[in-house]
Amino acid sequence: MAVRAIRGATQVDDNSREVILEASAELVTEMLGRNGIDSDNLISIIFTTTPDLDAAFPAYAARKMGLTDVPLMCATEIAVPGAMERVIRLLAHVETEHPRPAIRHTYLHGAAALRTDLPR
Repeated sequence: MAVRAIRGATQVDDNSREVILEASAELVTEMLGRNGIDSDNLISIIFTTTPDLDAAFPAYAARKMGLTDVPLMCATEIAVPGAMERVIRLLAHVETEHPRPAIRHTYLHGAAALRTDLPR
């Protein structure tokens, strides 16, 4: 089995705990589902948020989903002028039989505009 990295992002409407946790759970669920990844094959997930999102840790949503034995970390994105606001990103490291071209990176809602080159 190979180790692969899967990227994803979503954009939220506001900086509230409920919205951040719901969107983070949706992003993790979609990323796992689109790639046929079982939680046993997760190595780690790094979450980042834009500086305007500070009401909750996205990793807490993953913990609530049952990912209690997967290393998770949160960080803040660089505040680049003009960058898209209210974005939660993830970088998941997984074990999978899928070759790199078969990996389905997951960009949801407004964040889909960040990677228009990817299939939906």
